[in-house]
Amino acid sequence: MTSQTIKSADGSGRQVGQREFIVLMAALMSLNALAIDAMLPALDEIASAFAIDDPNRRQLVVGVYLLATGFGALVPGLFADRYGRRPVLFVSLGIYLVASLLCMIAPTFEVLLGLRAMQGFGTAGLMVLPAAIIRDRFDGDRMARLLSMIFIVFMLVPVLAPTMGQAVLSVASWEWIFFALGLFGLAAAVWAWLRMPETLDPRNRQKIDPRTIAYNLPLTLRTRSSVGYVLGGGLTFGGVFGYINSAPQLIGGHFGAEEQFPLIFGASAATLAFSSFANSRIVERFGARRVSHTALIAFIFVSLVQVYAAEIHADSLAWFFPLISINLCLLGFLGSNFGSIAMQPFFNSAGAASSVQASIRMLLGAVMGIVIGQFYDGTALPLAIALLASSLISLALVLFSERGKLFTRPRQSRYFTEGPR
Repeated sequence: MTSQTIKSADGSGRQVGQREFIVLMAALMSLNALAIDAMLPALDEIASAFAIDDPNRRQLVVGVYLLATGFGALVPGLFADRYGRRPVLFVSLGIYLVASLLCMIAPTFEVLLGLRAMQGFGTAGLMVLPAAIIRDRFDGDRMARLLSMIFIVFMLVPVLAPTMGQAVLSVASWEWIFFALGLFGLAAAVWAWLRMPETLDPRNRQKIDPRTIAYNLPLTLRTRSSVGYVLGGGLTFGGVFGYINSAPQLIGGHFGAEEQFPLIFGASAATLAFSSFANSRIVERFGARRVSHTALIAFIFVSLVQVYAAEIHADSLAWFFPLISINLCLLGFLGSNFGSIAMQPFFNSAGAASSVQASIRMLLGAVMGIVIGQFYDGTALPLAIALLASSLISLALVLFSERGKLFTRPRQSRYFTEGPR
């Protein structure tokens, strides 16, 4: 990828090189992943501190955050299309920092869940805005490639976050994990304040009024070429959220590898970074559709094997670990490609489109993750069935968006979706 300078669209003079831009976008997105994965080693301590008897209930520390992020994702894109990307970003970062510190002093489990909901809802912009910022400057397979490059850096967080959480627990209590989250949020805010340009062209700013909102919010659901990829992406990642929610119990309890949990979880997540790098190298050559469709079919096949392994080799980590790692690896060929395809019809309303798409994906994924986690029965079977079912439905949705044809590569163009007149 050739180097390019990302310049400000508002005349402020800020500009950033493409390599730094990739790392900065990844760092902003990673704050959400850090707030999820760093908590996993601490779930036992949190449950003990608040006398939580039901082991599945402790998963709500993660599940509630994901669910609130899904609802919150509807908000920032609308404001970002009106006031610009930077102001909304810094509001999100401020909420992330404040909520992290408040979680440290939560007096009850219910208050902690409420604060996690506030944190997830208020910081949804960290998930929504990077996609809108990238769409301001890139489109097509090039956008998919850039998202893959960002995803490579982003995926270092699930690899390292459980280890970071475990390291904090080795010297302090679980509350200090939230303090560490606040520090990371502060560092990202300072970096973005100094370096990130405003990418929204003033000519593309939209008023916040009921008519514009009524048009922009359901726009994704009315756009056939987009909706299948949004819903399919949400379902596919829902299975992964189920894995995240139940991973401490599944790996530490069922497979008896509690001490190795950060290493096993991180190693499986590392495959996403590998596949994201591979995707960034091939997507412009073969096209986002061809790559993602192939990966989705492979995901279905691997999930079938996973159901077999959960039934026949139920207690074998040697079967579970490589299969879940392959599933996660294949997501590297799905996530950024599905996202870039879904964003193609939108340019003038990229912020609102990104909000709606992120909200749908996150809500579907969070609800599925909570359900899968709550159905955890001491085996890997509920997770395996969920992965298979979600990928089969995703394939049907993609076929709907593509009018029954897979592996196509439409002629590259720049799409514009007009707002209400």
